Amino acid sequence: MPQDILLRADEGAIATLTLNAPERLNALSLAMLDALARAFADLAADPAIRVVVLRAAGRAFSAGHDLREIQAARAAPDGGAAGFARLFDRCAAVMQAIPALPQPVIAEVQGVATAAGCQLVASCDMAVAADGARFGVNGVNIGLFCATPMVALTRAIAPRAAFEMLVTGEMIDAARARELGLVNRVVPADRLRAETRALAATIAAKRMAAVRIGKEAFHAQAGLPLAEAYRLAGAAMVTNLMRPETAGDIDAFLDRRPARQDP
Repeated sequence: MPQDILLRADEGAIATLTLNAPERLNALSLAMLDALARAFADLAADPAIRVVVLRAAGRAFSAGHDLREIQAARAAPDGGAAGFARLFDRCAAVMQAIPALPQPVIAEVQGVATAAGCQLVASCDMAVAADGARFGVNGVNIGLFCATPMVALTRAIAPRAAFEMLVTGEMIDAARARELGLVNRVVPADRLRAETRALAATIAAKRMAAVRIGKEAFHAQAGLPLAEAYRLAGAAMVTNLMRPETAGDIDAFLDRRPARQDP
């Protein structure tokens, strides 16, 4: 693998993380997961960054876990059980770190995103895909049901559609991924970076406090009973409204409107 399997480049308020193990199809090895964990921890503490783009070098976004690494772990006295548990615990922590980040995270997807690679896309807040991208949770084709990718996938798309992908192992194209809600936008491959950057720039131009409050509330309310979700969302609105810059922004908006005429 290259010395730096994960690259970070900041441009203004946008940080771009690049999976940089193209010869292994950007497999989510323990080393890659550790690098992602460190990068996310750094980003969480960086107030200058407003949006994160997650992309990959080479012809694939990510082919999922490193199967060679998995098979090598079987040489352990316990047959690999402890190593497998460590891998999936680490992966789960990384996937959960993405919605926990204060910044929105956009996946920029080219080529294939399969198994844990598809899980990584599903864990991001948004995704932009090249028109030739393909997605799958196809572990079942080698006798390994994608149970951990299932967690993120069933939170990103309808359960029946997710179950079909999981039990058939069939790939879907970018257009179908958009229909299902796995990706937000599908663009020509030669426009992928520019279109993702444009989306990131639009978000970066918003009030960051509002975006951070909103992202936290968005993920926190998901899955709650309706009344609890509204209580949480209402508290988020109050927190947002109590910020001085919010009051100023609302005043500025109202000042641009014509005075209301009473009937």
